[in-house]
Amino acid sequence: MQPERELNELAPVPARPHRSDLHGHGAAPYMPTAIDLFDKARRHERLEQLRAAREHDLMPYFRVLEGPAGPVVEMEGRERIMLGSNNYLGLTGDPRVKQAARDALERYGTGLTGSRFLNGTLSLHLELEGELADWMGEEEALVFTTGYLANTGAIGTLLEPGDTVICDTGDHASILDAVSMSRARIRPFRHGRLDKLETMLERAESDGGGVLVVVDGVFSMEGDIAPIPDIAALCREHGARLMIDEAHGVGVLGARGAGATEAFGSEDEVDLRMGTFSKSLASCGGFLAGPADVIDFLRVQSRSFMFTAAAVPAAVGAARGALAIIRSDEGPQLMAKVLDNARYLHDGLADLGYRVREPNRLPDAEVITPIVPVLVGDDWQAVLLWKALYDAGMYVNVAIYPAVQRGGALLRTSVMATHEREHLDRALAIFERVKDQVADAAPPVDGPPAAAPEAGGDEVGSAP
Repeated sequence: MQPERELNELAPVPARPHRSDLHGHGAAPYMPTAIDLFDKARRHERLEQLRAAREHDLMPYFRVLEGPAGPVVEMEGRERIMLGSNNYLGLTGDPRVKQAARDALERYGTGLTGSRFLNGTLSLHLELEGELADWMGEEEALVFTTGYLANTGAIGTLLEPGDTVICDTGDHASILDAVSMSRARIRPFRHGRLDKLETMLERAESDGGGVLVVVDGVFSMEGDIAPIPDIAALCREHGARLMIDEAHGVGVLGARGAGATEAFGSEDEVDLRMGTFSKSLASCGGFLAGPADVIDFLRVQSRSFMFTAAAVPAAVGAARGALAIIRSDEGPQLMAKVLDNARYLHDGLADLGYRVREPNRLPDAEVITPIVPVLVGDDWQAVLLWKALYDAGMYVNVAIYPAVQRGGALLRTSVMATHEREHLDRALAIFERVKDQVADAAPPVDGPPAAAPEAGGDEVGSAP
């Protein structure tokens, strides 16, 4: 079925022959607009810092891998310890996962050249959706081409003008973008503050529409875990639906590896869950899992599902291969190993005097997730520390404003189940070696360094 067009989707008026529309309007001479749309690309506020970062080789983004993303990688001409990957279980190089991708490639070809809605649904997609639903303990699941599209597809479809969406300011950019696309009333609450969430829920009661609360299960920059039982209790009290983004939780937390919701024993209290294949599932894609009627509604109404090319067979095959390993007897061993590695790195950094987060509390244990941030504060200091580590033979991620709050710059390190102690000891030795040389280093220019263009939580405007 073809969804009804919105006003802003009407077909454009065809241009006149020979592009005469660019030169004049009737008899009048063509008058250019007062502002060149592209001018922002040449005058933006971080242009000078971006040039300086490139000139001094301080650009931490778009670094080039020259081989597989394992514990040690080839990157830009030398071997480096990889502490900047989301390959939490190390399955991207597993022979069984690679063979599953090859098998799908050989059977179905390189791509579907169409959307799931039309010519792009394979038995492979349906089999994976059934396996995901069973794994997550939900009625049905729906596979998207990316995790970003899963979030925009769910949030942007379920919400409409008149509804209210409440989100944590630390939520992933895909959630914040989806919230903006939804045209619902936005009521953000300060990261992790349950009292602020409760205030927003109270205000939403008079908004007049449905209410959706959306939070990350594991927050992507700092690795902290949302207090899902408390959030679910507040949602129940105020009649709101609850969606959890489990992108960084699936394959890591819970006895089955079904994420933070499972780890808290809150699966019956969460209405909809999202996950990705690009972390523990060693592929590319995303999924939603929830009630059958909701999933079916999204299947025929979600624009990011209906109007984008279907996930390619090799990616779906790889995800199935990784999921089979996670659900086997080997899965709990891999999850225990990655969490143990996270604890080892966290404790080692703390012993060296670096600022790290306190452990997360789950019902039966304290946990360090595979995301182990080094808290720096100043943007330039974070970039200079990143560069020192990179030159010494280690890759980590750096997060500065607006990817994090102002003054909240950090190095985002992350571990894999395939890291051995020797890898982590080498990494800690590098951290120890560069610590003093960075402490008094001066930035090359005044002002903040060039930042990754990810929307930060403090950019979401509060509703009254």
